[in-house]
Amino acid sequence: MTRATLGQNQYGKAETRVVRVVRDGATHHIKDLNVSVSLSGDMGEVHYSGSNASVLPTDTTKNTVYAFAKEYGVDSAEQFGIHLARHFVTSQETIHQARVRIEEFAWERIEHGGEGEHSFVRKGQETRLAQVTFDGVSWEVVSGLKDLTVLNSTNSEFWGYVKDEYTTLPEAYDRILATDVAARWRFNWSGEEGELPDWQESYAQTKRHILEAFAETYSLSLQQTLYAMGARVVEHRPEIDEIRFSLPNKHHFLVDLKPFGLKNDNEVYFAADRPYGLIEATILRDGAEARIPVDLTNL
Repeated sequence: MTRATLGQNQYGKAETRVVRVVRDGATHHIKDLNVSVSLSGDMGEVHYSGSNASVLPTDTTKNTVYAFAKEYGVDSAEQFGIHLARHFVTSQETIHQARVRIEEFAWERIEHGGEGEHSFVRKGQETRLAQVTFDGVSWEVVSGLKDLTVLNSTNSEFWGYVKDEYTTLPEAYDRILATDVAARWRFNWSGEEGELPDWQESYAQTKRHILEAFAETYSLSLQQTLYAMGARVVEHRPEIDEIRFSLPNKHHFLVDLKPFGLKNDNEVYFAADRPYGLIEATILRDGAEARIPVDLTNL
């Protein structure tokens, strides 16, 4: 009988919710994170015999997240992930690689006439993302965002496409272009402390370039807009070697108002939620290697 062998494996604690409040006198600051830690290494015996001698409990992983939120604070999701990944790999002989995935939920201050700056409202825009992987020697830091909904009400066309016996879609020379941006970008940081990117500024500027490219591109296809967004990031942010997008085309169809004796001059649309076109691609710095998975849900 052929003996089964253990393949790739990892374990950890998923979705530890931690809220860190910094109290600067009457003014408070909030970081709201969802942290998932995955560890791998010498874990054969726990699978083969059930021996836990090499296993750091996932409950300990959760506790470490909370303790580090106090000890190191949360300057950025990326830096917090670096602290955690380094700790797990360097403090445990049996752990050879740590991957830390972080979602950050943004809050903005409520402007009001009362004393103190301690009231917040959840921002309804994107969720910020970060993933840090460390194997004791090399680092990989990937940042990103999801659920960033954008829309151009004009300056978008779609025509000249392949047509066959099943094609019914009319060509469009003035259409709404809308999507929920999901993006991941990989840094070329080598692990040198003196070369640390400014994670906060990098995120803010990368998001700005994505939005400005979307707004400024006269689009003949969503693919063209995607490339413009990615190229702008790579060309303007030297710390980023690769960016991958997954863009669902949030279709808006003109409503037929003729039965009511009305003309629809690109004014009234039906917003369809499904099915939808899904456009995905990676944009690379010349000479860079593609490492971000095709399926962004795996990152």
